[in-house]
Amino acid sequence: MDGYTIASGLVWYIVFLFSTTFHEAAHAFFAWRGGDSTAYHNGQVSLSPIPHMRREPVGMVILPLFMALTQGRTLGWASTPYDPRWEARYPRRAALMAAAGPGANLVLAIVAFTILKVGRSMGRFWTEDGMYRDLLDGTREVILIDYVGQVLLIVLVLNALLFVLNLIPFPPLDGASALGLFLPADAARQLQNLRKGPYASLIGMVLVFFGFRYVSGPIIAFVMMLIRA
Repeated sequence: MDGYTIASGLVWYIVFLFSTTFHEAAHAFFAWRGGDSTAYHNGQVSLSPIPHMRREPVGMVILPLFMALTQGRTLGWASTPYDPRWEARYPRRAALMAAAGPGANLVLAIVAFTILKVGRSMGRFWTEDGMYRDLLDGTREVILIDYVGQVLLIVLVLNALLFVLNLIPFPPLDGASALGLFLPADAARQLQNLRKGPYASLIGMVLVFFGFRYVSGPIIAFVMMLIRA
């Protein structure tokens, strides 16, 4: 663990915290607007990370901080409470709630991408191949410009990863529920029953754990290609 890794990891963790909070707040907001106030009364219709950290201290604090300080990058997880009776009664609304989380990450990725592209067209940002690099050299102005560009790049890459990973159609990932948006109500209810099977969540976690390295590389390469285009 050196200063570079710690500095990089802390930036990644802050971006992760903000992005995941936005993701979960979107879940909670759409559930609330759809008639389920469970998350609203739990304080999760909020951009404050505190209620989300309280609900998932391991996925939001302990593991991501450990990864950040030891690997220089991080990921984790969080969750939003909902009423299963509401989900069963309104499968399309529940599917919309599930899709809102990845949708929030897509919005953040688009915003970061737009700012980066506009800034680069004006000669304001330098975004090298590395996701984060030492910014101690150079003038104060160059340091600030480069730092902002690097943070925006991390926002873009992390939210692109969260968007794609959460669309994998296996529980506990959001894609398993979001499929209900494209199905008739009865089929969406059948999908809900399949998601509650004893092995469904295990399959999803195994896919993420072993497949992440194969998915993240192409996603990052694609993002960098778009930035340079």
